[in-house]
Amino acid sequence: VQLVESGGGLVQPGGSLRLSCAASGFTLDDYAIGWFREAPGKAREGVSCFVHSDDSAYYADSVKGRFTISSDDAKNTVYLQMNSLKPEDTANYYCAASTRDYPSAIDEYDYWGQGTQVTVSS
Repeated sequence: VQLVESGGGLVQPGGSLRLSCAASGFTLDDYAIGWFREAPGKAREGVSCFVHSDDSAYYADSVKGRFTISSDDAKNTVYLQMNSLKPEDTANYYCAASTRDYPSAIDEYDYWGQGTQVTVSS
C-alpha cells in the first residue's frame, strides 16, 4: 500500500500548480482522500478532502475558491489543482487515505504519502 505525491515546485504568487496523489496496492475509490499541508513551525492542517462514496469535496476556508480536488479512478489518482497561489500556501503537501466515509480528523487517516514541497515566492 503506497501513496505517492508529485507536482510540487517553486511558483510565483498568483501562479498555479497541480498536485497528484497516485495509489498503488489499493483502489483509491474505496477511500476518502485528503490533502494536508505542513509549513515549518506549524501543525499539519487539512486542505481538502474527496469522498468517493458520494463524490463530494470539502475545502479549508483558506483555499476555497482557489483549490479544486478531483479524482481519476481509471488512473487511481487524486489531484489537487491550486490556483491563485499565495506565499502563505508554501508548505509540504501530503495526501492521505481514510477508510472512513467522512473523516474529520487527521488521526482518522490510515495511509500517508511522503509529501511534495510547494514554495510560492517571487
